[in-house]
Amino acid sequence: MDDEMQTKLIQQGQEDDSDLKRRIWVESKKIWRVALPGIIARVCAFGTIVVTQSFIGHISETDLAGYALVQALSVRFVNGILLGMSSATETLCGQAFGAGQNHMMGIYLQRSWIVDLITLTILLPVFIFGTQIFKLVGEEESIANSGGYISLWFIPFVYNFVFSLTIQMYLQAQSKNMIIAWISIFQFTIHIPLSLLFIYKLNMGLSGAMLALSFSSWFLVIGEFIYIFGGWCPHSWKGFTVAAFKDLLPVVKLSISSGVMVCLELWYNAFLVLLAGYMEDAEVAIAAFSICLNINVWELMINLGFLGSACVRVANELGRGNAKAVKFTIKVLLGTSITIGLFFFILCLTFGKKLAYLFTSDVRVADAISDLSFLLSFSVLLNSVYPVLSGVAVGAGMQGAVAVVNFVCYYLIGIPLGALLGYTTTLEVKGIWIGLIGGVITQTITIIYLIWRTDWDDQVKKASERLGRFYLKLNEDPYEISNES
Repeated sequence: MDDEMQTKLIQQGQEDDSDLKRRIWVESKKIWRVALPGIIARVCAFGTIVVTQSFIGHISETDLAGYALVQALSVRFVNGILLGMSSATETLCGQAFGAGQNHMMGIYLQRSWIVDLITLTILLPVFIFGTQIFKLVGEEESIANSGGYISLWFIPFVYNFVFSLTIQMYLQAQSKNMIIAWISIFQFTIHIPLSLLFIYKLNMGLSGAMLALSFSSWFLVIGEFIYIFGGWCPHSWKGFTVAAFKDLLPVVKLSISSGVMVCLELWYNAFLVLLAGYMEDAEVAIAAFSICLNINVWELMINLGFLGSACVRVANELGRGNAKAVKFTIKVLLGTSITIGLFFFILCLTFGKKLAYLFTSDVRVADAISDLSFLLSFSVLLNSVYPVLSGVAVGAGMQGAVAVVNFVCYYLIGIPLGALLGYTTTLEVKGIWIGLIGGVITQTITIIYLIWRTDWDDQVKKASERLGRFYLKLNEDPYEISNES
């Protein structure tokens, strides 16, 4: 009898293991269906910015510092607001798709366009008065003048964010974002020859580099418009409608809480770049710190794919009312993301200094980057955890709580620690980066605790209430402009 019982227990254990492997495999396929196109799209989109920086780095060290300043401060400031506000689209579209309210997704998308367009237009002085702003915060005059000129060139570029960010979130909520991956690959592919043409063939230098950046970024948006308006989203896009102007206030509220959450995260790096600008050799410090940040953020684009996947999977399952599936999704996401993070951690440790010469020919900047290589590697490893946790928070609509966590961990811990170590010790730029890591570690630990303590059954109820507030029946929503028109 004991042998029979033991055999049965072994068989049951094998069946449980087999069932667990099958569930992990099924969930992994769902995750990668959203994550892979998101990773490709984000890597390519950010890649165009990094490639432009690389070209400018071989034109002038002052312009490289100016570009780094604009990209790290102005663009990240505006992009943070728009990305954060657009994540409201991610929450609403993901939960609507899970609840079967497909026709509402097109309305949420249009509402986001309205809110984001108005917001970006209000923020334009950040680019128009770039020189004055950089001088006001104490940057060197030559860097401030270069940054002010580059800021004006960034204006046509940043308007693509209004559409590219929201459309990607709208499509990935329906697992239809593979099209964005293909368009993004083509965008990145044409960006390099465009840059070579404008910079060297037409002898346009810095202006040519910025012109190529704007052209390639808008190619992505035009491709997305063709896909949506061309009838490839028949269930979620019913045409333009006046319903997009209704109930804007609740969307604005959710967008603001989303915006604050993401902004506090993205601006954190910007403040640290600003600290680097007050170092004794500002050009080298800003260039080295910014290049390391760009390498860090480029790898982060992979994990932002998992952020998008986390948001979609959590939002979809909450929309369906399945709290158990949410918990299982979080475990599989973290396991996958950390495995990839370990791979890049080893890669950065191995090729730290060699990466520097892709972005600059200045030996001083390359040496400064080499000194930061270990800290950069550790940051890359942390990238595999906190974006996934942020995605879980966005999918559940918990942006407000995470915004508070980001503020405390980044601005009351990370930045003061970076300033203290950077200016009162011999660590300098290394000290600033240690502060960066300190803020990220405390944020990660806090959000892990927050998610661990979350009652997911209660989150299911909140998702249902949220969708109920915004819901319009299809026959109550008169579309005034059809796709045919």
